[in-house]
Amino acid sequence: MRDVAPVPAADSVAAAPAAAAEPTLRQLAARHDLAFGTAVNLTALADDAEYRAWVATQFDSVTAENEMKWGSLEPTRGRYEWGPADALVEFAEANGQRVRGHTLVWHNQNPAWVADVPAAELGAVLKDHVQTTVRRFRGRIWQWDVVNEVFEDDGTLRDTVWLRALGPGYIADAFRWAHEADPDALLFYNDYEVEEVNAKSDGMYDLVRELVRQDVPIHGVGVQGHLTADHAPLTMRENLGRFDALGLRTAVTEADVRMPLPADPVRLQAQADVYRTALDACLRTPGCLSFTVWGYTDRYSWVPGWFEGDGAATILDEDFAPKPALRALRDGLSSGGRRRRD
Repeated sequence: MRDVAPVPAADSVAAAPAAAAEPTLRQLAARHDLAFGTAVNLTALADDAEYRAWVATQFDSVTAENEMKWGSLEPTRGRYEWGPADALVEFAEANGQRVRGHTLVWHNQNPAWVADVPAAELGAVLKDHVQTTVRRFRGRIWQWDVVNEVFEDDGTLRDTVWLRALGPGYIADAFRWAHEADPDALLFYNDYEVEEVNAKSDGMYDLVRELVRQDVPIHGVGVQGHLTADHAPLTMRENLGRFDALGLRTAVTEADVRMPLPADPVRLQAQADVYRTALDACLRTPGCLSFTVWGYTDRYSWVPGWFEGDGAATILDEDFAPKPALRALRDGLSSGGRRRRD
């Protein structure tokens, strides 16, 4: 097993001066029966005390950025490296937090050895991965992103190794396998650019409606929320509502709002408005269980490495100074209650 630096459960570092005299994000969200979460960089969690304190105090849900993906868990076939994922779960339990498991079935970040598995064996290999991982954390993971990003922008299924070898039935099978391994975990389908009503979210809707019709154990839909400061998701409430009407939970699972650099006051205010629009859509949806930001400080954001010329996507800058986006989210959570589904 790979060595992993121990992660302190918590420490005495103040979360941030701006947060010290105010309710935390998790306290504000609790008024709405909403979990407010963040993706976590495990290296930063171990090495950066200020980062760790913010995670421990401000959020009540955590998601591993990479450590629960297949390529991280089983880089060599049959040899699992659980240390980093275990460390996050233990940190969460020590700080009264719930964990979103991310992700079981994806076309990216799979171990290299999967490419050498004969097509006839891929179903058994995938089932083993899903069930081994879910059983490892049985009773300790609140929500699993079981299947991730299977749609093209036009709403058709993405051409992946799983679709080619197993046919579209692998999606339902993955949910069944995960449910067998942990009947109490909430099981989600998760995707990007499906926040609004569009061709891609229509395809997702048709899929999950059929899974519900077939009594497949799918419990929710995650919209990632990788957004841009120049476009607020104005049909997001309508979109979440149609999944809510199917009896499914919903969640915003990976929210960030990128912009062209350098950031300026106009772009930062536009960013704040986009964050607030996404949060309001969740708060206005009775079955929306959680709102997760994909990292909360620009110091560790993934965005500049993937979108050339863009960045400043999170709610704190590189020095942990709050942006207008943080105030917008706090204001949204400080507003009145919301209608919940019975």
